[in-house]
Amino acid sequence: MGRRGPRLPDLALTDAERETLQRWARRPKTAQALALRARIVLACAEGVSNMDVSRQLQISPPTVTKWRRRFVADRLEGLSDEPRPGAPRTITDQQVETVIAKTLEEAPPNEDSHWSTRSMANAVGMSQTAISRIWRAFELKPHLVQTWKLSTDPLFVEKVRDVVGLCRPLPGPTGKRPGPLRR
Repeated sequence: MGRRGPRLPDLALTDAERETLQRWARRPKTAQALALRARIVLACAEGVSNMDVSRQLQISPPTVTKWRRRFVADRLEGLSDEPRPGAPRTITDQQVETVIAKTLEEAPPNEDSHWSTRSMANAVGMSQTAISRIWRAFELKPHLVQTWKLSTDPLFVEKVRDVVGLCRPLPGPTGKRPGPLRR
């Protein structure tokens, strides 16, 4: 009895291709989509039908057909993702670097205490939204002060002792300070 369905393209692997596909399929750092594609091609190279491969890997038959055809047409390069649709980037890496450097290394104009998205956008000629996205991506928060300044008051140490002395519990009748409260 003859086979049903369309004729499958022949799929023969070179030793180098087989080794690369096996490495992609078993390496934990490989993107899982690429690892699955490698497993599909390896199974197809063993002569297994598309339906059997789809059952083995628990994926749809059209998925097996797609990656088998792409591998036959373009070999290993055919298994990588194609560019996605959408508008190309309008902000360059140089612009991002400029925003980051300016945020971290320069003080804002007009005696402001910190950069705001609006002031940075005006300074670099970008939109406020773009600045906000860059800051979020690099976890920059210029509005939060991360410094500590020591007072220049000559009586500072005495004042600290007075304040801390008020907060500490007084000694009990035995002359010892009580321990922490327990509930």
